[in-house]
Amino acid sequence: MRRIDRRRVERLRRRVVGAGLSFALGALVATWAIDHVRQADLKVGLYVRSETTPGPVATGGTAPSPAVAPRALAIEAAPPPMADAVAILTRRNLLIPVEGVKASGLQNTFDDARAIGRRHEAIDIMAPRGTEVHAADDGTIAKLFTSEAGGLTIYQFDPTQTFSYYYAHLDRYAPGLSEHQPVRRGQLLGYVGSTGNASASAPHLHFAVARLDTDHAWWKGDPINPYPLLTK
Repeated sequence: MRRIDRRRVERLRRRVVGAGLSFALGALVATWAIDHVRQADLKVGLYVRSETTPGPVATGGTAPSPAVAPRALAIEAAPPPMADAVAILTRRNLLIPVEGVKASGLQNTFDDARAIGRRHEAIDIMAPRGTEVHAADDGTIAKLFTSEAGGLTIYQFDPTQTFSYYYAHLDRYAPGLSEHQPVRRGQLLGYVGSTGNASASAPHLHFAVARLDTDHAWWKGDPINPYPLLTK
């Protein structure tokens, strides 16, 4: 009887041990499988770690597209209204550009009629041939140009490239004068003459002021009467 009990106890012990080993092995296999699936999910982005900060969530049903910076466009500032432009120039205290001429010696010929029904849109400053012509304001020489009407001419831009000053019928330029050259108010630019369509017996400086367009083209602009700017 005692022998039979020992055999039963031994079989029972073996079963228990076997069951325990199977359970432990099964637990290990299950743990490995879960971890393997988890690592695979991490690679495809299906599993989110609890310690990571979630990203933005799309609420409209579609994922937001990345922002694309618009292509930069060069936008030119609009010129000031004419009343403001005149006020700016009035504060500039422009210099009478012909040596020795006083304000009292100027005449307002801005609205005088010219050929083909056009206005003069400038003033003529009479002076002997060879009289010095000076810059009316600080700025830059935008263009040195010879035309049939204006003869030997200078287009000068002001420092802000808002206005142009036009000097025409010159006899010659100052030595060394060149395009893109910075100039200061009162600097020698050239000499009074009668080139172009001016009368040889009446040398003078044709002086004009214009508000530039947004493209800053030297040959364009809205004319401004220089007479009140030089006689204020």
